[in-house]
Amino acid sequence: MAKIKKGDQVIVIAGKEKGKQGTVLSVSNDRVKVEGLNLVKKHQKPNRATGAEGGIVTQEAELHISNVAIFNATTQKADRVGYQTIEGVKTRVYKSNGESVAVAK
Repeated sequence: MAKIKKGDQVIVIAGKEKGKQGTVLSVSNDRVKVEGLNLVKKHQKPNRATGAEGGIVTQEAELHISNVAIFNATTQKADRVGYQTIEGVKTRVYKSNGESVAVAK
């Protein structure tokens, strides 16, 4: 089970984008798409049905989930996530300081 969810603030810990931060746009299996990171150029054909124009489009490519870590705003560092049951509700918490992870929606 992935401990990183859509809307989380993450930092890249490996690869060409190392050290950069962004917000998770989507999570699928073991890959995440981060806003503004790992940009690639795609050659797109025009499509009359949708009205899409052809040309070269820049878009975010997916990163492997092991190359990103959730960003802890209080410590200003990458952190790991665990789970705790607080008042009967399962919540995500940072491993370093035990604070609850707030998801920006």
